[in-house]
Amino acid sequence: MLVNRVGDFGLALGIMGCFTIFQTVDFSTIFARASAFSEPHHYFIFCNMRFHAITVICILLFIGAVGKSAQIGLHTRLPDAMEGPTPVSALIHAATMVTAGVFMIARCSPSFEYSSTALIVITFVG
Repeated sequence: MLVNRVGDFGLALGIMGCFTIFQTVDFSTIFARASAFSEPHHYFIFCNMRFHAITVICILLFIGAVGKSAQIGLHTRLPDAMEGPTPVSALIHAATMVTAGVFMIARCSPSFEYSSTALIVITFVG
């Protein structure tokens, strides 16, 4: 159960980061404003270090997708989640849960284009 919450926490922080930077969570508005916030002077400060805002948001959203798709490191929850009846488990996890992360990455891809670091992380993790 704790492993699943890592992805949830990343997704929640990514959504809060979007609202903090863009003042909205509407996809079309975020995508329209993303180019203006891709400049290096938009950043988050954490432990006296500066992190590029778009990169942080994209990586947090990716952590949420990794948690839902049960990818590297967060895949240990799947055997415990499959304890229900076989047809129900197969339907829920194959059709909805595991593919939800892939859909989220595809839906948020216009904002990922402004962060080369996030794209590299996505490439290596998968």
